[in-house]
Amino acid sequence: MTIREAQQKVDEWVRTIGVRYFGELTNLGILMEEVGELSRLMVRQYGEQSFKESDKGKELADEMADVLWVLICLANQTGVDLTDALQKNMEKKTNRDKDRHKNNDKLTPNP
Repeated sequence: MTIREAQQKVDEWVRTIGVRYFGELTNLGILMEEVGELSRLMVRQYGEQSFKESDKGKELADEMADVLWVLICLANQTGVDLTDALQKNMEKKTNRDKDRHKNNDKLTPNP
């Protein structure tokens, strides 16, 4: 599924099963909640925090998909074509950072 197809499928789902979009600010709050859930799982799986009982059964892929879902909802609501936006963003980063990371001593391996 392409990003554009995902935007269309989410829109169709929202308009049929979900009835309608939540307001943009509500979805922004939901996005922050979903990012928090992803963060919680990441710090337990890759960081120093230990798992709690409430973390059982949670999967990174599902938490990432939740974040993507709400981001797609916001894009649909605000008229953003994420395919076009991502292409432009990659061009911007490529032009801006083409030598920046190569010349960063913090990123080069120590001999």
